[in-house]
Amino acid sequence: MTSLDKPTTPEPAGPRHAAGPSEDQKAVTQAALFDAFGGIRGTVETMLPGLLFVMIFTINKNVQMSAIAAGAVAILLVIVRLVRKDTVKHAFSGVFGVGVGVAFALFTDNAKGFYLPGMIYGAGLGVVFTLSALVGYPLLGVILGPVFKENLSWRTRNPGRKQAYVKASLAWGLIFLAKYAILFPIYFWGDATQLGWVLVALKLPPMVLAVYFTWVFLAKAPPPINVIAEWEAKEAAEAAAKGPKA
Repeated sequence: MTSLDKPTTPEPAGPRHAAGPSEDQKAVTQAALFDAFGGIRGTVETMLPGLLFVMIFTINKNVQMSAIAAGAVAILLVIVRLVRKDTVKHAFSGVFGVGVGVAFALFTDNAKGFYLPGMIYGAGLGVVFTLSALVGYPLLGVILGPVFKENLSWRTRNPGRKQAYVKASLAWGLIFLAKYAILFPIYFWGDATQLGWVLVALKLPPMVLAVYFTWVFLAKAPPPINVIAEWEAKEAAEAAAKGPKA
């Protein structure tokens, strides 16, 4: 099976590895992170269903109405993206999460059920980020490698970049674990309204902090090795070597 980090021939050392990060590299890193995590619009779409749920529940304490409204707005956001022919990957992931929360809330007839699946997922993700960093196979590198067109080349060919992914993954893990260390006690001993508003308040700041740390670490790391361009160049060279077909 072809490895994602091939070709494995070490790239000759050159100025781009020796020099510090340029402003262009920082801008490219920022743009890639912005795209990978959905940007401002994706963040708003992720927050809106949960915000609507807790607002309606705070007013009338009706679990069914709150859950149905949250589910409806999540579906509407996907439809809007489809109509506008925008990318729907973030919207679909959001509607799936909201859908599971809605199902839990309706099944248990408890507003806390709307939040529980997302809390379990987030805490689990924090554990995975942390463990992946500790074992030297950072999850963030797996996620962002294709975005930077380096795939998994950072594992064997770009140690400075691997170290940046390790640090960034550890930051994500610790931030997620700290967030849910706050939320789970409220889930068990607080009421649903308190839990909902604290969740809304903690939705954005930890994410912004994690993305910021990621940008800082990657902007200072060596540039990614574009394995896609290498494959294309190799194929072009092989085709040229064979010459025109008779």
